[in-house]
Amino acid sequence: MTQQLQFPIVPQGTVSPAAAEAAKQDGIARATANTQPDWATACRAAIELMARRGTPFQAADLIAEGLVDEPDSPARWGAAFHAAARAGVIEAAGFVRSKRATVHGSICKQWTGTPAWRAA
Repeated sequence: MTQQLQFPIVPQGTVSPAAAEAAKQDGIARATANTQPDWATACRAAIELMARRGTPFQAADLIAEGLVDEPDSPARWGAAFHAAARAGVIEAAGFVRSKRATVHGSICKQWTGTPAWRAA
């Protein structure tokens, strides 16, 4: 039988889960506060439209369909999708390679409309 190595102290440089979550929430709040209201409204409408379809989608799909333009900062995407998820509009549907050319196929979260949102 093998056991996981346990350190008696927290090694320097270890990230506290609570501190990580606090930093994430702070970043989302700053991105939201600095988002242009017109873009935020258009993005929210685009996410809601895609969510009603019930098929998985990512940020690049909103642009490809002409529903919204690129934001002034990529941080705006995370804040927009986070807000929609918290509102019960979308839920995570796995991870895929991004379709956005600017990120060179990096991994991104894929979303789908929640059953409750699609039925509303």
